[in-house]
Amino acid sequence: MTPSPTGPTGPGSTDVPDVVTFDDVRDAARRLAGVAHRTPVLRSRTLDALAGAEVHLKCENFQRVGAFKFRGAYNALSRLSPEQLARGVVAYSSGNHAQAVALAARELGSHAVIVMPEDSPKSKTDATAGYGAEIVRYDRYTGDRVALGRQLAEERGLALIPPYEHPHIIAGQGTAALELIEETGPLDALLTPVGGGGLMAGSATAATALVPGIRMIGVEPEAGDDTLRSLAAGHPVTIPVPHTIADGQAIATPGELTFAVNRRLLDSVVLVSDDEIRAAMKFAFERLKIVTEPSGASALAALLAGRVTPLPARIGVIISGGNVGLERFLELLG
Repeated sequence: MTPSPTGPTGPGSTDVPDVVTFDDVRDAARRLAGVAHRTPVLRSRTLDALAGAEVHLKCENFQRVGAFKFRGAYNALSRLSPEQLARGVVAYSSGNHAQAVALAARELGSHAVIVMPEDSPKSKTDATAGYGAEIVRYDRYTGDRVALGRQLAEERGLALIPPYEHPHIIAGQGTAALELIEETGPLDALLTPVGGGGLMAGSATAATALVPGIRMIGVEPEAGDDTLRSLAAGHPVTIPVPHTIADGQAIATPGELTFAVNRRLLDSVVLVSDDEIRAAMKFAFERLKIVTEPSGASALAALLAGRVTPLPARIGVIISGGNVGLERFLELLG
């Protein structure tokens, strides 16, 4: 693996490799041991009956900061030099990566500057500030968060920690699938939300190494189908910034590094509507007794809506996060 991220990285960067290996995921798991939560795997007879399959839910809504993002953020920051940690880090995110970097920086004695959209959910903004981060706001529909992040990194000497476009981030996210399969044994398929592609790239790297032949199925909101279109085109494509309740998946284009991994390892991508996501959030709350944010429920939504065909006998589903405030939760579910 390449050296630690000590400066601007992202699409077009030359200091990231083109491969993330299973050994990288295992190394990330060692770094995260005793720091990140080993989140529970939930089973439900009601869900199995509705889905027509044996379903294993990896509940990353119980991860630190309430989402899988802490895995990648801590893995990346833990590799920085003491000198770089003293100078600080910068990240851009709609919320979950923001919180993850802020908490990881605090845990490692560093300081985080986070570029966040003006319309980020208040619960995520408040939590990020609560971890001690400095927040810089921008308009997601007119601004360029990558350019702003790189500018801050250069001006202040900060390490840029992107939300998905870095091997240490991808490897860290892959530890969720590693833990899932270690607990459940071989699965026929793994259903994972796709935004920038880091969770899927890491999950696919781990899952296909552990279970050759496993079907990797990505899930995107209908309004944010950039990965599906990119796979059809054979290269990353850019769509208008999506308008969807799944703010964590409101991505206009997949990362170049994540797409390179996902193009090789994904079997398919399916789409879900905002209403189907709402229905999955309601089901999770009423029947499973867990709170999910819209992005966190999208993979479950695909299963409940019958998007997965043919249906595997044993399927893993990653519930990627649960960061939604009470007012927003009530507003979404009406």
